[in-house]
Amino acid sequence: MYLYIARHAWAGHYGDDGPWDDDSQRPLTTEGIERYRRVVQQLADGGMRPTQIATSPYTRCRQTADLIAEASGGEIKELDALAIGSDLRPLIEWSNRHPGQDLCWVGHNPDVGHLAAAMIGDSASRIRFAKGSVTAIRFYDAVEVGAGELYWHATAKLLGV
Repeated sequence: MYLYIARHAWAGHYGDDGPWDDDSQRPLTTEGIERYRRVVQQLADGGMRPTQIATSPYTRCRQTADLIAEASGGEIKELDALAIGSDLRPLIEWSNRHPGQDLCWVGHNPDVGHLAAAMIGDSASRIRFAKGSVTAIRFYDAVEVGAGELYWHATAKLLGV
């Protein structure tokens, strides 16, 4: 099974004029939505089709998860464990409640880099997650810290989007 870890797509900058009261309400930009739609369509065409998608409850992550679900048909669940300052243990527990299914976690930087590094076995490693990037980690058994194999890491730039 595969665990995809995605950083949210392109959102407005915090502090910009906007209708949101706090950072958790900051949405994706119109351009960010269209660009990420092209990213996930390419990835879905290449086989990325998570059946379960866990996302931070922050607006920009939920919108990113919606775009992944649009391309993959996956079901979305908001998890506080993916909010800024992600909590790995509940994410692993959630993941293992879906054995054999391809999964996706949608979160924030730098958390997504730390989560990916922990899952492939070196929590001290640094993995750069540009906005809208996705990594695929393969598990041959249960989802556990250090048990994953980095399969690929894609950015919009790499995909030509």
